[in-house]
Amino acid sequence: MATTAVAAVYSPRLTPFSGNRTLPTFNPILHANFSTRRSFRVLNLSPLRDFKAYCNKNPQLPELLDSRNESDVSKEEENDVGWIPAFPHILIASMSNFLFGFHIGVMNGPIVSIAKELGFEGNSILEGLVVSIFIAGAFLGSAGAGYLVDRLGFRRTLQVDTIPLILGAVLSAQALSLDQLLWGRFLVGLGIGANAVLVPIYISEVGPTKYRGSLGSLCQIGTCTGIIASLFLGIFSENDPHWWRTMLYIASVPGFVLASGMQFAVESPRWLCKAGRLDQAKQVISNLWGPSEVERSIDEFQSVLKNDGGDLDSKWSELLQEPHSRVALIGGTLFVLQQFAGINAVLYFSSLTFKDAGITNGALASLYVGLTNFAGALCSLYLVDKEGRQKLIIGSYLGMAVSMFLVVSAISFPVDGELRNNLSILGTILYMLTYAIGAGPVTGLIIPELSSSRARGKIMSFSFSVHWVCNFMVGLFFLELIERFGVAPVYGSFGAVSLLAAVFSYSFLVETKGRSLEEIEMSLNPNFTKRD
Repeated sequence: MATTAVAAVYSPRLTPFSGNRTLPTFNPILHANFSTRRSFRVLNLSPLRDFKAYCNKNPQLPELLDSRNESDVSKEEENDVGWIPAFPHILIASMSNFLFGFHIGVMNGPIVSIAKELGFEGNSILEGLVVSIFIAGAFLGSAGAGYLVDRLGFRRTLQVDTIPLILGAVLSAQALSLDQLLWGRFLVGLGIGANAVLVPIYISEVGPTKYRGSLGSLCQIGTCTGIIASLFLGIFSENDPHWWRTMLYIASVPGFVLASGMQFAVESPRWLCKAGRLDQAKQVISNLWGPSEVERSIDEFQSVLKNDGGDLDSKWSELLQEPHSRVALIGGTLFVLQQFAGINAVLYFSSLTFKDAGITNGALASLYVGLTNFAGALCSLYLVDKEGRQKLIIGSYLGMAVSMFLVVSAISFPVDGELRNNLSILGTILYMLTYAIGAGPVTGLIIPELSSSRARGKIMSFSFSVHWVCNFMVGLFFLELIERFGVAPVYGSFGAVSLLAAVFSYSFLVETKGRSLEEIEMSLNPNFTKRD
């Protein structure tokens, strides 16, 4: 899931721009929204090069996919409201992203009140544990989501995943001890991790091809909205030390909305086809994409199934085999680069950056962060289906690199104090904006698009599991690196990783806009044989 975040609660000591202060307690879950199982030194990247080379040599899709005549295409271009039938179903599923954003923000403000009431005030390790236990649950939830969706489908799996979300929120709200709070946070993470895998796949399989990217951006928008909502509600915690319990009770409400709403949402027509429920699949396609799309879509689905089989009986070991291993490697690498480009660290230090510039209100600084992410998500919604995924993610990482080098220059060179603070704020805002436009939402969007129908769920589970591991590692080592090397070298390394991510995206990604998932799978699989 492409996610966004807000700065952690902190007690200042050290900033990149002035004297020494107390290092803040780092919040390792600040992000949304993407390593592999093997070390890079033993990886053979030639399959990735072959992957891109094959796509470049084979721009034409199988003959089956050219069945639409010019009149059909012109009608599609004239009809610019084709997203409306699918929108309510995708909006309901995106409620899980709202939950993710809300649970990111819900702990940032009231953590001091929580620690005081439950008896671990001043213990930075336990405060960090309250935050990081969320990641442990999210890792397990992501790892198991692919298995569940293969067997239950998206509607039922998303409903099942609301159980730990609701129970976790209620248990946290009623917690009388640290143990109860930790169990509640773990359960919430379990549900969030599973939904982070499921929702991008659901959107990619339900959304019309022409609008798939824009609809996928709702994940990022949902996360931003959840963060902003939690920040707004957190204002009341300043006057009521027990308000955090009310906020956590409120966090259970979207879970009920998601569970009940998915009862009326459609199942993925691709999953229905794999499950042998063709009549239901045809009805869903007719309702969402139009009656004229039914026969062609079913023909494409069955062609892919005949060639590769459905994912109802796929195994994890298949991720080690071609062509699934290539996409899994690309997905894992994208999330490694995304996380080590420093989004969590920059968001974390942004509060100190604003403080040095005279914005001492932490909630106001966090609101600036949230609004910047929201603006970037809106830009992504508009651009992703117009400019394409690859161009957007490359431009995003280049913008992030420039932003980091701007901040490093402000820190390293002797400039006027006010100018230095202004350049630092400009670099921080620009970094978050460019991240929210491309690197955040596109990473979670393009992985299911490149994945085969058979292994899509498990590839996404693997990729997001990698994401949570890297998320945790950044949180674990960031402050130590700041203390040992200083802010400028660490931020400079974030800029270098951003450049590396741009090069990787240019070298190994292919453009997927305007092409159905079956078209993409057929064109990327050199072993595909057209159905008779």
